[in-house]
Amino acid sequence: MLNRRHLLTFTSGAALAGLTPWRGARAQGAATHATAFVKQAGARLLAVVNGPGSTAQKRQAMAGIVDQIVDVEEIARFCLGRFWRQATAEQKKRYVALFHEVLVTSITSKLGEYQGVTFQVGRAVPDDSNVKVATVVHRPQNPPTNVQWVIENPASDPKIIDVIAEGTSLRLTQRSDYESYLAHNGNSIDALISAMHRQIAQNQTAG
Repeated sequence: MLNRRHLLTFTSGAALAGLTPWRGARAQGAATHATAFVKQAGARLLAVVNGPGSTAQKRQAMAGIVDQIVDVEEIARFCLGRFWRQATAEQKKRYVALFHEVLVTSITSKLGEYQGVTFQVGRAVPDDSNVKVATVVHRPQNPPTNVQWVIENPASDPKIIDVIAEGTSLRLTQRSDYESYLAHNGNSIDALISAMHRQIAQNQTAG
């Protein structure tokens, strides 16, 4: 329930309020930067997935890449929704650390399923202050998957803040899962944190 999607589909609400949308040459420049970023990020991910090394080595490499290309804290905050404001500083610290671990273990527990994966980069479209970059992911023995990468700060410090696979936003799906879990568990952030601990253990066992 807490993990219906994972980043390795290759694959924080809407764009930040109050920021001026990209226009003209600025929009084109942002799109160009975002496209280059996605190409480079995707190539790095594919090199780990399709390359040599043990699961532990790939996990370590993947964790390093995730830290560099994904705004984990922003996505974690978004996924917790209104409960972020209710959490204590200690709960936020534990939750963000676990969110990072959930992300990495979810990816690495599925590495074997993505051997031979490739992707093609398509059009980049400015979306308020962000840019959406379209890609098509090809996995052996599976139909192609249309994936959009949502990139924040494309011209200065690009980071992934969402992955939209076949029209489904992964961060919106994750937030819905967390909201549902909290609603059925007394809105207890500690209960969610405990569930995330269990999820990590299960993914590591499965891997």
